[in-house]
Amino acid sequence: MFSLWEIIIQQLVNGLILGSFYALVALGYSMVYGIIKLLNFAHGDIYMVGAFVCAAAFGVLSGYLPGWPGIICAILTGMILVGLLGWLSQRLAYRPMLGAPRLSLLITAIGVSLVIYNAVMVITSSRPTFFTSGLDNSAGIRFSNLTITYIQIVLIAVSAICMLGLTLFIGKTMMGKAMRAIALDQDACRLMGVNVNKVIGLTFVVGSALAAVAGGMACIYYGNVQYTMGYIIGMKAFTSAVIGGIGSIPGAMLGGLVLGLLEAFGTQFLGSEWKDVFAFGILILILIFRPNGLLGRTTVERM
Repeated sequence: MFSLWEIIIQQLVNGLILGSFYALVALGYSMVYGIIKLLNFAHGDIYMVGAFVCAAAFGVLSGYLPGWPGIICAILTGMILVGLLGWLSQRLAYRPMLGAPRLSLLITAIGVSLVIYNAVMVITSSRPTFFTSGLDNSAGIRFSNLTITYIQIVLIAVSAICMLGLTLFIGKTMMGKAMRAIALDQDACRLMGVNVNKVIGLTFVVGSALAAVAGGMACIYYGNVQYTMGYIIGMKAFTSAVIGGIGSIPGAMLGGLVLGLLEAFGTQFLGSEWKDVFAFGILILILIFRPNGLLGRTTVERM
């Protein structure tokens, strides 16, 4: 029988892991929206492809690099290949539509999502892929009846490193500064000699690579991947981005962690059947009382 403080600690860990998945995917939503004002609804499917690529890569590498070395190489492989997929999607589908109305871009994003979703469904024959990491799922730090596994600790640490790395990249590098400048005024950036298309392409690559990290982490944590997994996490990540403030990098991180924690504690006290109702109920409340999100700012459209 778990005591109250053990339940709180366990749900805190569960919420941080779940929130890390949401935050890493939400970062892609916010980065793309901040640059070209596109709600990239294909991003959940990018996460799903990342999970399949990481699982397939580890299946090949596990005979040569068992355990964490193989998992790290598999995730790096997923980041590269899924980053390339993100770049191809913007190059072939989104770049020709950048001058079109936002509704056309949104419809294009839905089309890209359907193409990726159905392609993976055909390739996998609609069958789930099961993943065995070979790691000890019981090893960890014990607190009375509670065990926080080393896998959970590593997943949280990897998410924190990715978020910190992205923050430093956006804030300290020239390419990150170019992204922030383009988010403010694309035309002025072109006049200043900034290669806008190159920066937009890099934004898709970075966002897709982070989604691949989340997909690889899901392989380790859940042990299976399936072609339908991108839909619900895509919706939850979009919810996280809106809660934090769509277009805000810190907001996406905060929104993901907040949603993950609220969902974990809500599941504990209300029941798992209310999990999605609770998550989207929070979104409705945020939109009513703070439409710009927790860290979002009011923007003025210039004519």
